Amino acid sequence: MTMTHVLLTAGGTGGHVFPAEALASELRERGCKLGLITDKRGKAYGGALGDVQTYYVQAGGIAGKSILARIQSVLALGIGTLQAWLLLKKIRPDVVVGFGGYASVPTMMAATFAGIPTVIHEQNALLGRANRLLAGRVHKIATSFADTQGMNENCAGKVILTGMPVRAPIAAKIDTPYPSGEGDVSLNVLVLGGSQGATVLSDVVPMALAKLPDLLKSRLHVTQQCREEDLQRVKEVYNTHGIMAHLASFIDDVPERIASAHVMIARAGASSVSEALAVGRPSILVPYPFAADDHQTFNARSVDSAGAGWIMPQDTFTAENLAIRLDSLLSLPAVLGKAARCARALGTGDAAQKLADEVIGLSPLNERTTL
Repeated sequence: MTMTHVLLTAGGTGGHVFPAEALASELRERGCKLGLITDKRGKAYGGALGDVQTYYVQAGGIAGKSILARIQSVLALGIGTLQAWLLLKKIRPDVVVGFGGYASVPTMMAATFAGIPTVIHEQNALLGRANRLLAGRVHKIATSFADTQGMNENCAGKVILTGMPVRAPIAAKIDTPYPSGEGDVSLNVLVLGGSQGATVLSDVVPMALAKLPDLLKSRLHVTQQCREEDLQRVKEVYNTHGIMAHLASFIDDVPERIASAHVMIARAGASSVSEALAVGRPSILVPYPFAADDHQTFNARSVDSAGAGWIMPQDTFTAENLAIRLDSLLSLPAVLGKAARCARALGTGDAAQKLADEVIGLSPLNERTTL
């Protein structure tokens, strides 16, 4: 029996890479043959992608660059597209799947030129620039949110809601019950700021928690990701106010921390949002105001409107405002519990399976099998 050969293309942040990793794991379990095309940053991938046959092409971003840098990026994308086209002739995949980001553009463009069945997956609630460029050319557009914005009306027939595939350690926590906040139990607050932390969270969160009533402060157990240069000053605030805290520039047990959290405070990137929703944990989201096309605000609004969390724009994210919000939430476990249920309802634990179904369904091998 011939195996379906699926070629993935991804690169850049975890928001693009993690769903590709989740899909790779699912497709491998189904006996598919896999390949990956990325740019030079992909040499550091581990997990499911680290075991996949990997090829490299040139790519370059355009947003926020000088005219000269944009010209260089366009040239790199052109060269990368030619490189990808030559690779596709050699590899001959049945389906090509892209996960956004400029690293995926050359391969996806080459695949559409070659007439290969194609799928793009959008992780955010706003279609990213790379996927916007590709949307009119591909066969299927898989989305993480039902209300994904930025979609051309001509693409409506291609759109399928799969949800956001999450990495295996997160998926393993999906059925973990939300921890009770009743009585005198510890209240677990998880603060994530991206792979390197976020200084605004280090500035605001400790001071906000310090303003809480003593009874609440005595129950707090904080896990906070900070930049290396912020660790000492954040630690001093927590120590001064008698708040139990675990601080690190890198948290290596994020799935366990999310599962035990009563509330998460984070940026609104695709990874943080999708992982909180998949496990079913309420979140206070502070969108990064300089993200491309302000896409994090769209993510946070989707969570907020579903009752799964609360958006706090950075210009209103002060210690005073956050303290008021946390005082009301932590004092009312029923409110947090309801938000947790809404988060779990919005999250999709079977997103990788749904996306794999769509990918395999596009394979010419599948068509021949079903004739």
